[in-house]
Amino acid sequence: MQILSEVKNIRIASSEVVNYIKKTKNNVSNNMLFDIKLCVEEAVRNAITHGNNSNADLPVIVNYSINGNSVKITVEDKGKGFDVRRLPDPTLAKNLYKESGRGVYLMHKLMDKITYNSKGNIVTMEKKLEG
Repeated sequence: MQILSEVKNIRIASSEVVNYIKKTKNNVSNNMLFDIKLCVEEAVRNAITHGNNSNADLPVIVNYSINGNSVKITVEDKGKGFDVRRLPDPTLAKNLYKESGRGVYLMHKLMDKITYNSKGNIVTMEKKLEG
């Protein structure tokens, strides 16, 4: 799926991924679906706001598939990329009360595997599905 870099499209992307999982796999808990939805929304929001600098002319590409008992979701923006190792740790005292900066941390906590391409403009998330 390809969406324009507009915040209103974040939920469209996450809903499409969750609906695909629901149609393809039975017995995936609402809690797990919520976690996946949250991670997709965070990845797409980051792609729109940080990767594409909210330039509506630049697309965000979301690919997703189920292989066996795992879902794989890839989010790509057209930006210059970033180095995940340079992000501030949101669990440090000096960062606890910041208004943002927890999305990537949450993605790493909620998904089973997260990888980035060398440029840092494509994130791939994987989650083993129950049921």
